[in-house]
Formats: sequence, structure tokens, C-alpha cells
Amino acid sequence: MADHGDVTHEARAKFRSMSEGTAADWTIIAGEYAPFAAEGGKRVLDHLKMLKGDAGGFPVDRLTHSLQTATRAHRDGRDDEYVVCALLHDIGDLLGAYNHPDVAAAIVKPFVSERNHWMVEKHGIFQGYYFFHHLGMDRDMREQFRGHPHFEYTAEFCEKYDQAAFDPAYDTMPLEAFEPMVMELFRMPKNSMYAESLKE
Repeated sequence: MADHGDVTHEARAKFRSMSEGTAADWTIIAGEYAPFAAEGGKRVLDHLKMLKGDAGGFPVDRLTHSLQTATRAHRDGRDDEYVVCALLHDIGDLLGAYNHPDVAAAIVKPFVSERNHWMVEKHGIFQGYYFFHHLGMDRDMREQFRGHPHFEYTAEFCEKYDQAAFDPAYDTMPLEAFEPMVMELFRMPKNSMYAESLKE
């Protein structure tokens, strides 16, 4: 067992650049990759918890908003994939202050349907219908997507779940209630060039 700094590994590839890599090197890396990828749901949940306590002036903190959005979708009978998208739609707030929907969409993209990915990716513009005009912006910015197959789907998400999820008195479900859904969704990608390599 080799100790490299503060990380201990059974084995490591020997190359200094990928052009030097051998099949033996990539066997080692592939062996590490599968268990690492399998923990993706846990890492997502850990990052989501970082939204706790950060309200940014809103009536509830960002984690509560995320949980409340998911709770409303769940209680409305949406499937688990949709509910996880509702839970994670603002996970990009910390790292992407100017493009948080893009960050969230990139995280969920390998695991969800095309329409759920589009909904997460575009929700920021659609949500703007409820407040852009108060900031001197065009509340109808979403109209550029009118006619898109997922326009009404995304508008409904914002109307029924996202824009309504700022109620401090709402009976919001705890994160623990959603953890099994997240772990299951992130267990295996649907849309990834690496998906085949993870199949047993």
C-alpha cells in the first residue's frame, strides 16, 4: 500500500501524462472509478446541505426553498425523478451565482429525461416571470421559448412548485425523506458516454 500525502491507495497508475498510459494503468483507474461514481448521490446531498442558513434576503434559506419545492412536487404526485429535479434545481446557487440553473442542469443531465433536464436548465428564465419586472428586467424573457415542447412543462414547474416555495410556515419535508430518491437516481446514469463502462 502506497501513501501519497494524506490519501492512501492500493495502487496508482504510473503515467505522467495520458499519452504514456497503458491498459494496466487504466485498469487501476477504472477499478477506482466505479465505486467513486457510485457515491455521487451522497456528494450531491452533502453539497445541497451547504445551502442551509443562506437566505440571501429571501423569506427562507436556500435549503428550505429547495426542500419545499420538492415537498410540493412530491405531495402533488410527481415521480421521483421530477421530485429530485425539484430538490436540486437551485443546487448551483453557491458555485454559479450568475448561472445557477446551468450548474444544476449539468449535475442532473446524465440521470434524467431530456424534458426534466430542460426544465432545470431553463427554470431561472421562467421563474423570472414572477420578479424580473421589479428589477427593471423583462418578465416575459421566457417567451423566446414559446412553442418549445417543454415550455408549458417548465412554466408549470415554476408556477406550482418553485415560485410558491418561500413559505416559512409550510410543513416542509426534511432532507432525509428525499435521500433514498437521490441515491437511487444517481446510482446509474441514463445519458453518459461512461454509462457502458459502469454496467456489470
